[in-house]
Amino acid sequence: MTMPADRLTTLEIRAAEQEKTIDELSGQIAEQWKVIERMQRKLDALTDRFLELEEQAAPEVPITKPPHW
Repeated sequence: MTMPADRLTTLEIRAAEQEKTIDELSGQIAEQWKVIERMQRKLDALTDRFLELEEQAAPEVPITKPPHW
């Protein structure tokens, strides 16, 4: 079974457009992944900094029995 030339051309155009769209989306995903990784590193650094500050600010509470014991 043969396809008319215009139908084949239409399919080729669609395939080319889809390939272009896939390439664009792939590029966007790669850029978003870089942003996510950068944000994760910043979050990790802030978490470490917060924990350090929390340790410095919080006095150690001795473990004692409550007064009613």
